[in-house]
Amino acid sequence: MHKSILNKLLIFSVMLCCLSGNSQVLRKRTTLLMGGRFDITIVANDSLEAEKNIDAVIAEITRIENLISDWKPDSQVSEVNQNAGIHPVKVDREVFELTQRAIQFSEATKGGFDVSFAAMDRIWKFDGSMTEMPSAEAIKKSVEKVGYKNIILDSVQSTIFLKLKGMKIGFGALGEGYATDKCRTMMLAKGIKAGIINGSGDMSTWGKQPNGNPWKIGITNPFNPEKLLATIPLEQHAITTSGSYEKFVIFNGVRYSHIINPATGYPATGLCSVTVLGPDAETANGLSTSLMVLGQKKGLILLQKYPKYSCLMITDDGKVVKSKNFKIKKFKAKF
Repeated sequence: MHKSILNKLLIFSVMLCCLSGNSQVLRKRTTLLMGGRFDITIVANDSLEAEKNIDAVIAEITRIENLISDWKPDSQVSEVNQNAGIHPVKVDREVFELTQRAIQFSEATKGGFDVSFAAMDRIWKFDGSMTEMPSAEAIKKSVEKVGYKNIILDSVQSTIFLKLKGMKIGFGALGEGYATDKCRTMMLAKGIKAGIINGSGDMSTWGKQPNGNPWKIGITNPFNPEKLLATIPLEQHAITTSGSYEKFVIFNGVRYSHIINPATGYPATGLCSVTVLGPDAETANGLSTSLMVLGQKKGLILLQKYPKYSCLMITDDGKVVKSKNFKIKKFKAKF
Protein backbone atom coordinates (compact mmCIF):
# COMPACT_ATOMS: atom_id res chain seq x y z
CA MET A 1 0.00 0.00 0.00
CA HIS A 2 2.99 2.28 0.46
CA LYS A 3 3.41 4.81 -2.29
CA SER A 4 6.97 6.01 -2.80
CA ILE A 5 7.83 9.38 -4.26
CA LEU A 6 8.83 7.73 -7.52
CA ASN A 7 5.37 6.26 -7.89
CA LYS A 8 3.47 9.46 -7.39
CA LEU A 9 2.40 10.00 -10.97
CA LEU A 10 1.21 13.56 -10.65
CA ILE A 11 3.16 16.49 -11.95
CA PHE A 12 1.77 19.96 -11.73
CA SER A 13 2.76 22.81 -13.97
CA VAL A 14 2.51 26.32 -12.67
CA MET A 15 2.99 29.34 -14.89
CA LEU A 16 5.54 31.28 -12.90
CA CYS A 17 4.19 34.66 -13.72
CA CYS A 18 4.98 36.76 -10.70
CA LEU A 19 2.77 39.76 -11.39
CA SER A 20 -0.66 40.27 -12.83
CA GLY A 21 -3.08 43.11 -13.17
CA ASN A 22 -4.12 42.82 -9.52
CA SER A 23 -0.46 42.85 -8.37
CA GLN A 24 -0.57 39.40 -6.85
CA VAL A 25 2.66 37.44 -6.67
CA LEU A 26 3.28 33.70 -6.86
CA ARG A 27 5.98 32.09 -4.77
CA LYS A 28 6.95 28.41 -4.73
CA ARG A 29 9.23 26.44 -2.43
CA THR A 30 10.27 22.78 -2.47
CA THR A 31 11.29 20.97 0.69
CA LEU A 32 11.44 17.49 2.24
CA LEU A 33 8.74 16.72 4.79
CA MET A 34 7.03 13.55 6.04
CA GLY A 35 9.68 11.48 4.28
CA GLY A 36 8.87 12.93 0.87
CA ARG A 37 8.91 15.98 -1.35
CA PHE A 38 6.52 18.86 -0.76
CA ASP A 39 6.01 21.63 -3.31
CA ILE A 40 4.27 24.63 -1.76
CA THR A 41 2.87 27.34 -4.01
CA ILE A 42 1.24 30.46 -2.56
CA VAL A 43 -0.35 33.43 -4.31
CA ALA A 44 -0.38 36.56 -2.13
CA ASN A 45 -0.38 40.34 -2.28
CA ASP A 46 3.40 40.59 -2.04
CA SER A 47 6.51 38.41 -1.76
CA LEU A 48 6.91 38.85 2.00
CA GLU A 49 3.33 37.71 2.67
CA ALA A 50 3.76 34.73 0.35
CA GLU A 51 7.03 33.62 1.97
CA LYS A 52 5.63 34.01 5.50
CA ASN A 53 2.68 31.81 4.60
CA ILE A 54 4.95 29.18 3.04
CA ASP A 55 6.80 29.16 6.38
CA ALA A 56 3.46 28.66 8.14
CA VAL A 57 2.59 25.73 5.86
CA ILE A 58 5.96 24.07 6.54
CA ALA A 59 5.48 24.55 10.29
CA GLU A 60 2.01 22.96 10.13
CA ILE A 61 3.19 19.95 8.12
CA THR A 62 6.08 19.49 10.55
CA ARG A 63 3.65 19.59 13.49
CA ILE A 64 1.47 16.91 11.86
CA GLU A 65 4.50 14.78 11.01
CA ASN A 66 5.66 14.85 14.64
CA LEU A 67 2.23 13.54 15.68
CA ILE A 68 1.55 10.80 13.15
CA SER A 69 4.90 9.64 11.77
CA ASP A 70 5.45 5.92 12.32
CA TRP A 71 9.20 6.29 11.71
CA LYS A 72 9.81 9.00 14.34
CA PRO A 73 10.22 7.06 17.61
CA ASP A 74 8.79 9.86 19.79
CA SER A 75 5.56 10.40 17.81
CA GLN A 76 2.18 9.43 19.22
CA VAL A 77 1.65 6.85 16.49
CA SER A 78 5.02 5.25 17.28
CA GLU A 79 4.02 5.09 20.95
CA VAL A 80 0.82 3.29 19.93
CA ASN A 81 2.87 0.80 17.90
CA GLN A 82 5.45 0.27 20.65
CA ASN A 83 2.64 -0.70 23.04
CA ALA A 84 0.84 -3.09 20.70
CA GLY A 85 -0.50 -6.03 22.68
CA ILE A 86 0.42 -4.27 25.95
CA HIS A 87 -1.91 -1.38 26.73
CA PRO A 88 -3.94 1.44 25.14
CA VAL A 89 -2.20 4.75 24.44
CA LYS A 90 -3.83 8.14 24.91
CA VAL A 91 -3.43 10.36 21.85
CA ASP A 92 -4.45 13.86 20.79
CA ARG A 93 -7.99 14.11 19.44
CA GLU A 94 -6.58 14.94 16.02
CA VAL A 95 -4.65 11.66 15.89
CA PHE A 96 -7.63 9.73 17.25
CA GLU A 97 -10.01 11.13 14.64
CA LEU A 98 -7.57 10.54 11.77
CA THR A 99 -7.22 6.92 12.93
CA GLN A 100 -11.00 6.66 13.24
CA ARG A 101 -11.48 7.85 9.65
CA ALA A 102 -8.75 5.49 8.43
CA ILE A 103 -10.53 2.54 10.08
CA GLN A 104 -13.84 3.60 8.55
CA PHE A 105 -12.13 3.69 5.17
CA SER A 106 -10.61 0.26 5.84
CA GLU A 107 -14.14 -1.04 6.47
CA ALA A 108 -15.57 0.65 3.36
CA THR A 109 -12.91 -0.97 1.17
CA LYS A 110 -13.23 -4.33 2.95
CA GLY A 111 -9.53 -4.23 3.68
CA GLY A 112 -8.40 -3.00 0.27
CA PHE A 113 -7.02 -0.17 2.33
CA ASP A 114 -5.89 -1.05 5.86
CA VAL A 115 -4.37 1.43 8.30
CA SER A 116 -2.49 -1.47 9.95
CA PHE A 117 -0.58 -2.26 6.75
CA ALA A 118 2.61 -0.98 8.43
CA ALA A 119 3.05 -4.39 10.08
CA MET A 120 3.27 -6.16 6.71
CA ASP A 121 6.47 -8.13 6.08
CA ARG A 122 8.35 -6.71 3.09
CA ILE A 123 8.80 -9.96 1.19
CA TRP A 124 8.24 -8.44 -2.25
CA LYS A 125 11.24 -6.67 -3.77
CA PHE A 126 10.89 -4.21 -6.64
CA ASP A 127 14.56 -3.33 -7.10
CA GLY A 128 15.27 -6.01 -9.71
CA SER A 129 16.54 -8.57 -7.19
CA MET A 130 13.51 -10.92 -7.27
CA THR A 131 13.86 -13.94 -9.54
CA GLU A 132 10.75 -15.82 -8.44
CA MET A 133 7.52 -15.24 -6.58
CA PRO A 134 7.45 -15.73 -2.81
CA SER A 135 5.77 -18.94 -1.69
CA ALA A 136 2.07 -18.92 -0.85
CA GLU A 137 3.02 -19.71 2.75
CA ALA A 138 5.41 -16.73 2.96
CA ILE A 139 2.79 -14.41 1.46
CA LYS A 140 0.16 -15.56 3.95
CA LYS A 141 2.57 -15.13 6.87
CA SER A 142 3.52 -11.63 5.70
CA VAL A 143 0.10 -10.23 6.62
CA GLU A 144 -0.47 -12.09 9.89
CA LYS A 145 -0.21 -8.89 11.93
CA VAL A 146 -2.35 -6.86 9.53
CA GLY A 147 -6.02 -6.38 10.42
CA TYR A 148 -7.86 -3.16 11.19
CA LYS A 149 -10.47 -5.13 13.16
CA ASN A 150 -7.84 -5.64 15.85
CA ILE A 151 -7.59 -1.90 16.51
CA ILE A 152 -9.58 -0.83 19.57
CA LEU A 153 -10.59 2.81 19.87
CA ASP A 154 -11.92 4.42 23.04
CA SER A 155 -13.57 7.70 22.11
CA VAL A 156 -14.16 8.77 25.71
CA GLN A 157 -10.53 8.26 26.77
CA SER A 158 -9.13 9.11 23.30
CA THR A 159 -6.99 5.97 23.30
CA ILE A 160 -5.81 3.55 20.62
CA PHE A 161 -4.99 -0.08 21.40
CA LEU A 162 -3.54 -2.62 19.00
CA LYS A 163 -4.60 -6.06 20.23
CA LEU A 164 -1.73 -8.09 18.77
CA LYS A 165 1.95 -7.79 19.61
CA GLY A 166 3.81 -6.72 16.50
CA MET A 167 0.86 -4.80 15.07
CA LYS A 168 1.50 -1.34 13.68
CA ILE A 169 -0.56 1.46 12.27
CA GLY A 170 0.78 3.88 9.67
CA PHE A 171 -0.86 6.53 7.54
CA GLY A 172 1.71 6.68 4.74
CA ALA A 173 0.54 8.87 1.88
CA LEU A 174 -2.88 9.19 3.53
CA GLY A 175 -1.10 11.35 6.10
CA GLU A 176 0.37 13.51 3.34
CA GLY A 177 -3.10 14.03 1.92
CA TYR A 178 -4.40 14.96 5.36
CA ALA A 179 -1.56 17.46 5.80
CA THR A 180 -2.20 19.14 2.44
CA ASP A 181 -5.90 19.49 3.26
CA LYS A 182 -5.15 20.98 6.70
CA CYS A 183 -2.77 23.51 5.18
CA ARG A 184 -5.27 24.55 2.50
CA THR A 185 -7.91 25.14 5.21
CA MET A 186 -5.40 27.14 7.24
CA MET A 187 -4.42 29.31 4.26
CA LEU A 188 -8.04 30.03 3.35
CA ALA A 189 -8.71 31.05 6.96
CA LYS A 190 -5.77 33.46 6.75
CA GLY A 191 -7.18 35.06 3.61
CA ILE A 192 -4.79 33.46 1.11
CA LYS A 193 -7.03 33.06 -1.91
CA ALA A 194 -4.93 30.76 -4.11
CA GLY A 195 -2.26 28.09 -3.91
CA ILE A 196 -1.27 24.46 -4.20
CA ILE A 197 0.03 22.18 -1.46
CA ASN A 198 1.59 19.17 -3.17
CA GLY A 199 2.72 16.36 -0.88
CA SER A 200 4.61 13.94 -3.15
CA GLY A 201 1.76 14.11 -5.65
CA ASP A 202 -1.15 14.35 -3.22
CA MET A 203 -2.45 17.82 -4.03
CA SER A 204 -4.87 20.26 -2.50
CA THR A 205 -5.52 23.26 -4.74
CA TRP A 206 -7.59 26.42 -4.38
CA GLY A 207 -8.12 29.66 -6.25
CA LYS A 208 -6.44 30.61 -9.51
CA GLN A 209 -3.07 31.65 -10.84
CA PRO A 210 -2.21 35.38 -10.73
CA ASN A 211 -3.12 35.69 -14.41
CA GLY A 212 -6.65 34.46 -13.68
CA ASN A 213 -6.22 31.02 -15.21
CA PRO A 214 -6.99 27.83 -13.27
CA TRP A 215 -4.12 25.68 -12.04
CA LYS A 216 -3.06 23.11 -14.61
CA ILE A 217 -2.39 19.66 -13.20
CA GLY A 218 -0.59 17.17 -15.41
CA ILE A 219 -1.01 13.39 -15.22
CA THR A 220 2.00 11.34 -16.30
CA ASN A 221 1.59 8.87 -19.15
CA PRO A 222 2.39 5.54 -17.45
CA PHE A 223 3.67 4.09 -20.74
CA ASN A 224 5.89 7.08 -21.49
CA PRO A 225 6.85 8.77 -18.20
CA GLU A 226 8.57 11.64 -19.98
CA LYS A 227 5.23 12.82 -21.37
CA LEU A 228 1.89 13.85 -19.91
CA LEU A 229 -1.22 11.78 -20.48
CA ALA A 230 -3.46 14.75 -19.82
CA THR A 231 -3.58 18.24 -18.34
CA ILE A 232 -6.52 19.00 -16.08
CA PRO A 233 -7.58 22.54 -15.05
CA LEU A 234 -8.47 22.74 -11.35
CA GLU A 235 -9.48 25.37 -8.81
CA GLN A 236 -10.63 24.26 -5.34
CA HIS A 237 -9.98 20.56 -5.62
CA ALA A 238 -7.77 17.69 -4.58
CA ILE A 239 -6.11 15.21 -6.90
CA THR A 240 -3.93 12.18 -6.34
CA THR A 241 -2.59 9.33 -8.44
CA SER A 242 -1.45 5.83 -7.51
CA GLY A 243 0.46 3.78 -10.02
CA SER A 244 2.94 1.03 -10.71
CA TYR A 245 4.77 2.07 -13.85
CA GLU A 246 8.12 2.49 -12.08
CA LYS A 247 7.99 -0.26 -9.46
CA PHE A 248 6.70 -3.67 -10.51
CA VAL A 249 7.78 -7.23 -11.27
CA ILE A 250 6.58 -9.62 -13.98
CA PHE A 251 6.19 -13.35 -13.37
CA ASN A 252 4.61 -15.70 -15.92
CA GLY A 253 3.49 -12.74 -17.98
CA VAL A 254 1.61 -11.07 -15.11
CA ARG A 255 2.60 -7.60 -13.95
CA TYR A 256 2.63 -7.26 -10.12
CA SER A 257 2.47 -3.73 -8.67
CA HIS A 258 4.45 -2.46 -5.68
CA ILE A 259 1.06 -1.63 -4.12
CA ILE A 260 0.21 -4.65 -1.98
CA ASN A 261 -3.27 -5.85 -1.07
CA PRO A 262 -3.05 -5.83 2.76
CA ALA A 263 -5.82 -8.44 3.02
CA THR A 264 -3.99 -11.05 0.92
CA GLY A 265 -0.33 -10.04 0.76
CA TYR A 266 -0.40 -10.19 -3.05
CA PRO A 267 0.49 -7.16 -5.21
CA ALA A 268 -2.17 -5.36 -7.20
CA THR A 269 -2.60 -6.40 -10.84
CA GLY A 270 -4.63 -5.14 -13.79
CA LEU A 271 -4.22 -1.38 -13.39
CA CYS A 272 -1.05 0.65 -13.84
CA SER A 273 -2.47 4.07 -12.90
CA VAL A 274 -5.46 5.45 -10.99
CA THR A 275 -6.14 9.17 -10.63
CA VAL A 276 -8.85 10.41 -8.26
CA LEU A 277 -10.31 13.93 -8.10
CA GLY A 278 -12.49 15.26 -5.32
CA PRO A 279 -12.88 17.76 -2.48
CA ASP A 280 -10.04 16.53 -0.23
CA ALA A 281 -6.71 14.80 -0.72
CA GLU A 282 -7.01 12.50 2.29
CA THR A 283 -10.00 10.67 0.83
CA ALA A 284 -8.71 10.92 -2.74
CA ASN A 285 -5.47 9.24 -1.69
CA GLY A 286 -7.25 6.43 0.10
CA LEU A 287 -9.44 5.90 -2.94
CA SER A 288 -6.63 5.90 -5.51
CA THR A 289 -4.67 3.31 -3.53
CA SER A 290 -7.75 1.19 -2.90
CA LEU A 291 -8.85 1.25 -6.53
CA MET A 292 -5.40 -0.01 -7.57
CA VAL A 293 -5.83 -2.91 -5.14
CA LEU A 294 -9.47 -3.69 -5.90
CA GLY A 295 -9.16 -3.42 -9.68
CA GLN A 296 -11.42 -1.84 -12.28
CA LYS A 297 -14.77 -3.51 -11.56
CA LYS A 298 -14.74 -3.52 -7.76
CA GLY A 299 -13.04 -0.14 -7.70
CA LEU A 300 -15.81 1.56 -9.67
CA ILE A 301 -18.40 -0.02 -7.37
CA LEU A 302 -16.54 1.37 -4.35
CA LEU A 303 -16.37 4.83 -5.91
CA GLN A 304 -20.16 4.94 -6.11
CA LYS A 305 -20.14 5.33 -2.31
CA TYR A 306 -18.22 8.57 -2.77
CA PRO A 307 -20.27 10.61 -5.27
CA LYS A 308 -18.12 13.73 -4.86
CA TYR A 309 -15.10 11.86 -6.22
CA SER A 310 -14.32 10.76 -9.76
CA CYS A 311 -11.54 8.67 -11.24
CA LEU A 312 -9.49 7.94 -14.32
CA MET A 313 -7.96 4.46 -14.58
CA ILE A 314 -5.34 3.14 -17.01
CA THR A 315 -5.24 -0.64 -17.36
CA ASP A 316 -2.06 -2.66 -17.85
CA ASP A 317 -2.99 -3.09 -21.52
CA GLY A 318 -3.51 0.65 -22.09
CA LYS A 319 -7.29 0.93 -21.82
CA VAL A 320 -8.61 4.23 -20.42
CA VAL A 321 -11.50 3.81 -17.96
CA LYS A 322 -13.34 6.80 -16.49
CA SER A 323 -16.01 6.86 -13.82
CA LYS A 324 -19.36 8.16 -15.06
CA ASN A 325 -18.94 11.39 -13.09
CA PHE A 326 -15.50 12.18 -14.51
CA LYS A 327 -16.44 15.43 -16.25
CA ILE A 328 -13.14 16.97 -17.32
CA LYS A 329 -14.11 17.95 -20.87
CA LYS A 330 -10.64 18.91 -22.04
CA PHE A 331 -9.18 15.51 -21.24
CA LYS A 332 -7.56 13.73 -24.15
CA ALA A 333 -5.76 10.43 -23.71
CA LYS A 334 -2.52 10.26 -25.66
CA PHE A 335 -0.35 7.15 -25.52
